Amino acid sequence: MNVLSICNLSKSFGEQKIIKNLNLSVPEGSVFGFIGQNGAGKTTTMKMVLGLLQPDEGEIRVCNEPVRFGQTKTNQYIGYLPDVPEFYNYMTAIQYLTLCGEIVGLSKKIISQKGQRLLSLVGLDGVEKRIGGYSRGMKQRLGIAQALLADPKLLICDEPTSALDPVGRKEILDILYKIRGTTTVLFSTHILSDVERICDHVALLNDGYIAVGGTLSEIKALHSHDSLLIEFSSEADLQQFKASMAKQPLLIGSEEKGREMIIHSREMKKAQHTIFSTLAEADLAPVKVALMEPSLESLFLEVIK
Repeated sequence: MNVLSICNLSKSFGEQKIIKNLNLSVPEGSVFGFIGQNGAGKTTTMKMVLGLLQPDEGEIRVCNEPVRFGQTKTNQYIGYLPDVPEFYNYMTAIQYLTLCGEIVGLSKKIISQKGQRLLSLVGLDGVEKRIGGYSRGMKQRLGIAQALLADPKLLICDEPTSALDPVGRKEILDILYKIRGTTTVLFSTHILSDVERICDHVALLNDGYIAVGGTLSEIKALHSHDSLLIEFSSEADLQQFKASMAKQPLLIGSEEKGREMIIHSREMKKAQHTIFSTLAEADLAPVKVALMEPSLESLFLEVIK
């Protein structure tokens, strides 16, 4: 079952068409990476999913119910974490969660039980200071707790790690990874390493439509080149290897950095035979030869060219 389905969605602002016939399905229980450059339309899409922005065309369904602009019935299934969540700074975390719980009609007993459990989940259990004294990472973690308070079927996170330091990013990613399987996560970002770390499904938004989509393993297998990393003990050895390979087309499109060279090929087994033969004939012994796993970054750069 798909928790979120988007069909033929389009949205323009004036003469500028931001979303163009977009189709997207988010499977239940997945951690779904929604990636694209800044300004690609990720936030615009999410606002339409939340019923806060009216599409020009197309249909959005959450838990198989249609989303209607200005009518937020489907938001009962959704928890939302914006990129910069806002709080009442004079409150403590548990006071803020209590207020949010009362707004959605939860009993005091349930609020207390859920509040403590969620604060423990996000690493804020026992923190008594007011929210105004929180770091950016602590506020993001509290935002996740608040978004999960009503047990949503879908948690939408809009760029949750974009302004955090490495420690803060790891904390947020660890939390999102923990809730996989129990809550479906739609995770918008332009930080590709974050996607590779926790996501099992990915959609790449480019020029208003989904350029590439599927499971992470499928995308890597179907769209990325096989790559071989060769590291030499000196730059002189690297230059000698390049001279020996001068007549081979394998070096076309290769990448060079310091004493390393990355060679791409669709026929890697054949390429390896050629490379190893050349190394032996040139009496060169690299310090490292390794097949590289296809990266999401290389695919992303290939798509947006």
